[in-house]
Amino acid sequence: MSSLLREEMQRVLFRPAKHRLVEFIEIEEPSRGKHFLCVSVGQNKVVELCVVQCQESQKSLKSGSKRSHTKRSTIQDCYTRTEIWSLQNLTLVDGRDPDVDDPCFLLHFDKVRSVTAVSCSAKYTIVRALVALSDKHCQESLNLQNFDWAYIKPSTFYSNKGDCAVLSQICFYAINLACLSLCQVPLDG
Repeated sequence: MSSLLREEMQRVLFRPAKHRLVEFIEIEEPSRGKHFLCVSVGQNKVVELCVVQCQESQKSLKSGSKRSHTKRSTIQDCYTRTEIWSLQNLTLVDGRDPDVDDPCFLLHFDKVRSVTAVSCSAKYTIVRALVALSDKHCQESLNLQNFDWAYIKPSTFYSNKGDCAVLSQICFYAINLACLSLCQVPLDG
């Protein structure tokens, strides 16, 4: 579902603005409809954060049967950006308390914007994306406070899954070769 949603938002909102949607999470807002915090990169490498509101509008369609005059409704999503900020204007991301399972965090721009993700996992997903984009496009580290660093930047050897897959495959082949070399082959004589 999230890949379809990503494609739809990319097609409707970001492609016409010549932006590429990098990451998004669902957030809780007081107004009706679904809301998402999105991070996108423009052609000129400007990184933007925005809140996207998705209001569901009901369209009536006649059902396919000629005899039936009932109407069925389909959901057509209408996406609008309600708030937009530049990553360069983000001075601090405050996770509030790293020891509590709290999906709320604060984005410090000219004003502080409170954001409540649908889960802590979503909160850390968007922060990891912001850190990576800040390092890549802004050439400076993003100022973070009150986050568990083990979830932001894994520092273990096994953080790169591609390298681990290759290493485990090499070990598997080496073990197979060792086992084959120890096996006695019957000689027909």
